[in-house]
Amino acid sequence: MRPAIFLDRDGTLSHEVGYVNHLSRFRLYPFTVEAVRLVNRSDYLAVLVTNQAGVARGYFPESLIHDVHASLQASLEAGEAHLDGIYFCPHHPSVGEAPYRQDCDCRKPRPGLLRQAQKDLDVDLPSSWVIGDRHGDLSLAWSVGARGALVRTGYGRGELERGASWKKPPDLVAENVLAAVLKIVSGEAA
Repeated sequence: MRPAIFLDRDGTLSHEVGYVNHLSRFRLYPFTVEAVRLVNRSDYLAVLVTNQAGVARGYFPESLIHDVHASLQASLEAGEAHLDGIYFCPHHPSVGEAPYRQDCDCRKPRPGLLRQAQKDLDVDLPSSWVIGDRHGDLSLAWSVGARGALVRTGYGRGELERGASWKKPPDLVAENVLAAVLKIVSGEAA
């Protein structure tokens, strides 16, 4: 078993633009490739986990998610980096038509995406991290005994300002995904 660093997509690896309803709206942060490359050179697996309810809402077809992820992988590969797994939830519990309208276990912060990665990739969840820009990413981590890192990109800065009511603070707060990965892989965040 290996630990993983689970990475949120929008607001963490790429600019938060609302719904990415066209490939041209998907833009990686300039530090993303280096962050993923650092994960690849560590003992951790690099795994993407993202909610994509725009499918359920009818904003874009599921095929666009695959196109965006192919573009992401190509950008990473050009920088000698890669994702070991990509998991997404296209569902919404109350909007859209079947099969996308459903109260599923894969919509973050529920643990379905992490449990699937655990099964597929033999992930040691309690030794893993989730890095994201929302409190739901932290809740996802804690639901499986992992640790959660909140980045200040995307919604992160605003989430931190409203975080006083959280039952538990983030295990790590970092300026961006690269800073978070540096602290995690160096053992500084242990």
